[in-house]
Amino acid sequence: MKSILTVLLIVSCSVILAQKKVLDHSDFEIWNSIKDKSISPDGNYIMYSLEKGEADQHLKIKDGKANILFQYERGSKGRFTYDSNYAVFTINAWRDSILAMKKRKIKKEDLPKDSLGIFDLKNNSLTKMGNVKSYKIPEKWNGYLAIQLEELKKEKDTTEEKGVSDKKKKAGKKNGYHLLVQDIQTGQKDTFKFVTDYVFAKKGNLLAFATTGKDKKDNSSIYILDFEKASLTQVHTAKKAKYYQLSFSESGNNLGFIVDRDTTKVQERPTELYLWRKGQDKAQSAADASLTPNAYHPSTHAELLFSKDESKLFFGLSKPLIVKDTMLTEDEIVNVEVWTYNEPRLYTVQELQLKTDTIQSFKSVIHLNDDLRIVELASETFPEVELGDEGNAKFALLNRSEPYDLERQWTGRRARDYAIINTNTAKLKEVLTKISGDVSLSPGGKFVYGYNSMAETWFIYNIERDLYLELTKGKVFYDELHDSPSPPEPYGAAGWTENDQSLLLYDRYDIWKFDPNSGLAERLTNGRESKTRFRYVSLDKEVKFMDTNEKWLFTNFNETDKSGGYTEFNPKNNTSKSLLKGPFRYRNPIKSQLDDAVIYTKESFEEFPDIRYSDLSFKNIKIISDANPQQNNYNWGAIELVNWTSLDGDELTGILVKPENFDPTKKYPMIVNFYEKSSDRLNHHRAPNPGRSTINYSFYASRGYLIFNPDVNYRIGYPGESAYNCVIPGITSLIEKGFVDKDNIGVQGHSWGGYQIAYLVTKTDIFKAAEAGAPVPNMISAYGGIRWWTGLSRQFQYEHTQSRIGGTPWEYPIRYMENSPIFNIDKINTPLLIMHNDADGHVPWYQGIEFFVSLRRLGKPSWFLNYNGEPHWPLKLQNRKDFNIRMAQFFDYYLKSAPMPVWMDRGVPAIEKGVNQGYELMESSDKN
Repeated sequence: MKSILTVLLIVSCSVILAQKKVLDHSDFEIWNSIKDKSISPDGNYIMYSLEKGEADQHLKIKDGKANILFQYERGSKGRFTYDSNYAVFTINAWRDSILAMKKRKIKKEDLPKDSLGIFDLKNNSLTKMGNVKSYKIPEKWNGYLAIQLEELKKEKDTTEEKGVSDKKKKAGKKNGYHLLVQDIQTGQKDTFKFVTDYVFAKKGNLLAFATTGKDKKDNSSIYILDFEKASLTQVHTAKKAKYYQLSFSESGNNLGFIVDRDTTKVQERPTELYLWRKGQDKAQSAADASLTPNAYHPSTHAELLFSKDESKLFFGLSKPLIVKDTMLTEDEIVNVEVWTYNEPRLYTVQELQLKTDTIQSFKSVIHLNDDLRIVELASETFPEVELGDEGNAKFALLNRSEPYDLERQWTGRRARDYAIINTNTAKLKEVLTKISGDVSLSPGGKFVYGYNSMAETWFIYNIERDLYLELTKGKVFYDELHDSPSPPEPYGAAGWTENDQSLLLYDRYDIWKFDPNSGLAERLTNGRESKTRFRYVSLDKEVKFMDTNEKWLFTNFNETDKSGGYTEFNPKNNTSKSLLKGPFRYRNPIKSQLDDAVIYTKESFEEFPDIRYSDLSFKNIKIISDANPQQNNYNWGAIELVNWTSLDGDELTGILVKPENFDPTKKYPMIVNFYEKSSDRLNHHRAPNPGRSTINYSFYASRGYLIFNPDVNYRIGYPGESAYNCVIPGITSLIEKGFVDKDNIGVQGHSWGGYQIAYLVTKTDIFKAAEAGAPVPNMISAYGGIRWWTGLSRQFQYEHTQSRIGGTPWEYPIRYMENSPIFNIDKINTPLLIMHNDADGHVPWYQGIEFFVSLRRLGKPSWFLNYNGEPHWPLKLQNRKDFNIRMAQFFDYYLKSAPMPVWMDRGVPAIEKGVNQGYELMESSDKN
């Protein structure tokens, strides 16, 4: 008997030990995400940081065999030096310490500042430096580090005579901060005081910096530090001058900057552009109002950019300010908004773009080898400029949208006119009119190319030959599944080969090579036959073309089974070789600058996207990170594709998530979550986290729920009915399989998903409970609303894009009414949780209020969550946590017979807001 009891006890203990944990909200805080992953230029080291929850990061450096070489808690934003000998990273203060100090009302300026870590990869040694504001390292050379330091707060001198104050110059935003320049190998340092800006040359061994002077009596100056010559040259100085936009040419042989020497407070600043060239002792004035077209001043806001060949310097000319009368008092100023029916931009758009309009400038060029001759490129007529061949090209591309900005309000399309301008002569030629779609210059600057959405074709314009050629007219190089009343979008372009020889475009599956002169096309891949999508991967961001002397890397994705992988393509003989393929999602790899080593990630619903290391053959693969080993201790789940037929007769696909150890003989509660089409995301990993707008699949699967995400096909004019015809038969097809508890099905979605849920619950009682985030119950009132983040009218959304009505309310009044849940709200029998925030910039939050107060008027069980000051979804961590807790409690109550939380019973009265959350569960529940 004793032995039997012993055996039973051992078996019982084994079962308990073998049981896995169920995910809870607190587990969100122990899950790591990978941040700032990078590979050293020589390909020998990998650096990344693990962020646990949303707290402190933990920096790690490993070799290609996954051996840990160095790690540092609170380390983030790591960078390797160009010689791969050092890793430089930021050391942050403990977040818990910062929070504790904030609770003690410690002033912001007294909180701990960031530090800098410098790890010697050869000698395995660490150097730390505190009180760091910013740092920079050279991009294409080695040896030095520039560090800007915060001003250390000094203890007050109690021996100081009463009434005598310290008049010493203090570091800060106005005066600048101290700059420490360090020989990274020897540790030798030089300090330059009160530096406002600093920049390394990309290739030349030079550093330029601007300073307000070492003391109050000193002049402001620009210095160039030459590391090869160990020399410091003052190239400009002036009393109280302000400097802007320090910029080296790539070699470092040229430096440009903007100077404001005026010490008065005039609103129109008399700025000058200065140029220093190698061999000069002092920089010379290259542009001011007396030299520029229209007597405009060089802009302090526009970037200075040297052409790749260093023959040109591009800069901006400030648009004249609208000068304010500073003598008027507040009582005399008229504050009125005047909205006009035929203004190109709606007044709300003008308000949001006020700063941009105030600092608007027109790009111009100085020809450095032609007596510093200035040519204005942009103008009021054509304000936007794109340079060709990294600034080397003879021509630039101009565009304007102003003639079509008014109609954009209802079309949703940003049409533009395009012109070519000769950067030497300023001769302008208008070449394209009212093109809606992306238009660019080829890398070599020989062609204008793009997609004309209205004509549904890619085109080429040969600048020298003045020849326009349609490449894909009559061919489907646009979205084959397009289902809204708007022109279909293209699949995109892979890029150009060298010397603008060929343009490579995508169709749904394949990559095609086009001759830009003849328009002849050649298919390079064979994806359509197997429904496999191929896309080009750029491994070197500095190379602007696709090098035909090198093998290319493509991603591949199969539309049927959602598998992914990499393919090698040889452009010399147009042959392909599969490198990796499987039921996973593979992210674009990051290649080392000076070697073929790469890092990439591979993921699935069950597999976290840890960093993998290989070369471009992808044969010898090493898993570098192990971010979340604790996942093995939790019930997780599995994911699969499901298929069914819609009420319209369409064959549809969706994804179904099942709990771990799923038993088909049992019945499970199910939550339906959808937006438009999501089945391509089958192999996306979904780590537990407090999401801002949707259920976390891993979390709910771990807790015993099924999750169903159906794809939706839309019929123009009937978006609500389309959702019904796709989603409901998908649900019933799963119910027929026998494992869905048909009496405990919930639905959740946000924004467009929230609208569709609001519509569905007016048409069916299949759902036991629903959460609708930022829903639109009334398309008529929403049609005249504003998208406050952009200032745009919402009209285009209903006429041409996502809402898919296909016209105005006066053209299709019945469509607007039939698709608006508000007109059938009395038919709703499903309890609803609504989340809509009062700073929503996408969907006017009065839509959520309209929905809720109507439900309240009818006595329908409903709850409304408004996170004050939050936009379209809660962003603050505490609010996201709160939303996830309330949503889980809501679904657990209705779908799993869990006790009702207090907040659902009595709400949270305004007097208790921010004090009592009402999460506590009641002892008994009444679902009637």
